This record gives sequence, C-alpha cells and structure tokens, in this order.
Amino acid sequence: MTEHTSAAPMPAPQGKVKGWLHEYWISVLSLISFIIFWELICFFGLVSPFQLVPPTEVFEVFIEKWYNPNPDGAILPVHIAASLGLALGAFFLAIVTGVPLGLFMGWFKSFRFLVRPIFDAMRPIPPIAWLSLAIIWLGIGYGARTFIIWLAAFVPCVINAYIGITLANPVLIRVSNVYGASNWETFWKIGVPSAIPMIFTGMKLSLNAAWTTLVAAELIAASEGLGFLIQMGRRIARPDIIIVGMITIGMAGAAMSAMLSWLENRFASSRSL
Repeated sequence: MTEHTSAAPMPAPQGKVKGWLHEYWISVLSLISFIIFWELICFFGLVSPFQLVPPTEVFEVFIEKWYNPNPDGAILPVHIAASLGLALGAFFLAIVTGVPLGLFMGWFKSFRFLVRPIFDAMRPIPPIAWLSLAIIWLGIGYGARTFIIWLAAFVPCVINAYIGITLANPVLIRVSNVYGASNWETFWKIGVPSAIPMIFTGMKLSLNAAWTTLVAAELIAASEGLGFLIQMGRRIARPDIIIVGMITIGMAGAAMSAMLSWLENRFASSRSL
C-alpha cells in the first residue's frame, strides 16, 4: 500500500510581518511625539499664540470649520470643493495636452525638432513667473488660476511621456516593421503601451505639482478655496486657520495620490509591454 504525503504548507513570512509592524509603530510613535512636543511648546508659552497654536486648538477649529463659515465666509467643504475643481480641472487639461505632446515628441523626429526647442526654452520658467501675464491675458478670474496650475502640471506629463515612449523595445519595433506595420500602427500598438508606466509616473508628479501650486494660483482674486483660506488666516493673524488649510491640503493631496496609485496598479501593469 502506497502512502501519499502532501507537502507541508509554506510558513508565513513572520520576519517580514514583524519588520513591517516594527516600522509602523516607529512611525506612529514619531508622529505622536511630534504632536506632544508641539502641544508642550504652546502650553509653556515658548511661542506667541499669534505665531503658533496647540494641536488641540487646531483640531477644534478643523471640526468647527465644517459647519461655521466664519471668519472667511465659507465652510471647509466649500473650500475643498473649490480647490479640487480648480486643481483637477487644470490637471486633466495637462494630461490631455501634455501626454500626447510628449508621445509625439518621443516618436516622430520631425515633430521633435519642431517642438522641443520651444518646450526646452519655456520649461525652466517657474509657473508663478507667468502670474502677471496670466492676469493680463485672462483677467483675474478662474481662467488665470487654471492657467497657472496647468503650467505646473503640464511639464511633468510631457517629460515622462517623452521618456516612456523612447524606452519602447527596439526588438518589437523591428518585428513590427518586418511584418509591414506602418509607423503609425507601431506607435499605437508598441510605443504607447510601452510608455504607460512612465505616463502614470508623470501623472503623479503632475498631480503633485498642480496641488502644490494651488495656494499661489488662488492668490488671483479667489473668494473660496483652501489657498484662499490660508491667505485669509494670514490677513487676520489666525495661525489656527492657516494650519487647518495646510493640513486639509496635505490630506486631500495624499488621498488623490493614493487613488492615482490604485489606478496605476490596476491598469498600467496589464497594458504595458
């Protein structure tokens, strides 16, 4: 009689789990220590309350701003919605314009020679430097703010799409040519899929650039938005309002970045070559 034996199950990687938990708790303790240190500095009066307020007060103001429009005239959800609409609108516009431009520059040599010198000349100019021209061209409304954020988000989209398509596998390109595919067909079926990972990297950088430029853009005659909230806190010497705006910007930015990473994991790995 033959005795059948089954392989023992693989043990769980306990070392990796313990290492992750160890790093997690170090991070948590570091954050708690920072908050306690911040609270003690304010409690003992080492800084003026007009310069810094304790985290407990910041938390109270954060909760209050969800239903109280004072002192800036709008509740926090209104500011968040205004900033998201502005930043995401400019971000999607940057994707629509920047990604195709980068792909065409990387694949078609004649187009690259035509466009790249202009792009390279304008790329080093900070988006804020365009502020005065944006006001002259588009006024002090929504268009000028969108233009400034679009400029910040546009460059990473172009650069990463350009680099991504230049990394396309030359063997696949030669095979495509051997089988009679046109340059346009090779571009769509080999070049673009190869560039997808770098395109998503550019989108992450673009989103970060758009969100970090938000405060400066909302200097242009804004009446709501997180940047406007921070500016109002500065004008009335309310550091609690300023910190609430900063924390909200950080939380919203982290949430959008996590969502973009999820989309990358879902689509990029299955569609890239």
